[in-house]
Amino acid sequence: MQPMHLLSRIQRHLRRTGTSPTAFGRRVLGDPRFVHDLRNGREPRIATERRIHAWLDAYEETAR
Repeated sequence: MQPMHLLSRIQRHLRRTGTSPTAFGRRVLGDPRFVHDLRNGREPRIATERRIHAWLDAYEETAR
């Protein structure tokens, strides 16, 4: 997965849920700066990307 796709997916989630970037990073990874850093070019590890996608998949599944 490309980091930009990940960022786009996170930003869609933030808009839909009204969650702040800080709260998202803290909740999903324990890193309140994650989204900010991603926006500034941080490249997450593949395992981190998978973890976020899995979290978002689970969230979207329960939101249905």
